[in-house]
Amino acid sequence: MKKTKLVITGATGFIGKGVIEYIKRNYRNCSLVAVARDKVKLKKLGCDYLQYDINSCQENCFNLLGRPDILLHLAWENLEDYNSLSHIEKILPNHFHFIKSMVLGGLKKLVVTGTCYEYGNQNGCLSEDMPTNPELPYSIAKDTLRKYIEKLNKQFQFSYQWLRVFFVYGEGQKEKTLFGQFEKALKNKEKSFDMSFGEQIRDYLHVSELSKYISDLTLISKSDGIINVCSGSPISVRRLVENWLKQRGKKMRLNLGVYPYPKHEPLAFWGSNQRLKKIMNNKINES
Repeated sequence: MKKTKLVITGATGFIGKGVIEYIKRNYRNCSLVAVARDKVKLKKLGCDYLQYDINSCQENCFNLLGRPDILLHLAWENLEDYNSLSHIEKILPNHFHFIKSMVLGGLKKLVVTGTCYEYGNQNGCLSEDMPTNPELPYSIAKDTLRKYIEKLNKQFQFSYQWLRVFFVYGEGQKEKTLFGQFEKALKNKEKSFDMSFGEQIRDYLHVSELSKYISDLTLISKSDGIINVCSGSPISVRRLVENWLKQRGKKMRLNLGVYPYPKHEPLAFWGSNQRLKKIMNNKINES
C-alpha cells in the first residue's frame, strides 16, 4: 500500500512536536517530512526533515518539499507579540504565497491551524457558524489567510481544513505561558504562585489530546472547512491551576489578582466541539 506523504511546517514548535510524536506512534502508513528553519531542532524529531524557510517566497515550493499528498501548516512567526503589525504586513502575505505555490504545484489537501481569537471579543460558547470579528493583528492575519484560502479553493481543486485551536497546555511549553510559569514555580519549590484572579472562563486541551485531534483530522477525516479544536468544556483559570496542583499532589498558595486580565480577551468564552465530536465519531465507526 502506498504511504501517504505528509509535510508538516512549524514542526519544531510546541504543537508540531506533539503532532509528530503522535503520528510516529500511530500512523505507520504515513511518510512524514518535518519542515522548519532550525536544523538542530529538526534533527531531534527522529523523522525525515527538510530545512526550509517559508518566508523565502520561492515559486516551486511543492517540488522543493517533495510533492506531498497533504500539507499540515502549523508554522507562524512572532507568536510572542500578538499586537505586532508584522502579522499583517509580512507573515500573512508570505504564508499565503507559500500556500498558493503549494496548491498551484498540485497539492490535494491542505490543513491549517487557526486561532480562537478569530472570533474576537465575543462571550459564551463559540461555534464555527458564528461570524468572525478579530481585533488583534495576529488574529486579523489568521482570519484573512483563511478567507484567502477560501477564494483560492473556488479557483483550484483541493480540499482544506481550517482547525481553529483554542487554548493548549503541556510539558515543554514556553516559560511565558501560564503552564510554563506554573511548572517553573513547582521546579523552584515556590510556596506561592502569582496569577490573575482566575475568574476568566476558557477552553483548554492538553497538547497530547490536541495532537491526536490534529493528526486524525489531517490523515483520516474527509471533512472540509472550519473545525473548532477544543474540549467544549468551560473551566475557570483558577480551577484549572487548582486541578494541576491536585493532579501532582502538590500544595501552593495562589496569589490571586497579581496580574490584570488580558485586555484583548472577553471574560468568558469557550468553543463548541459538536462538529469535532461528530467527525471523530464517524472516524471511529469507519475504522
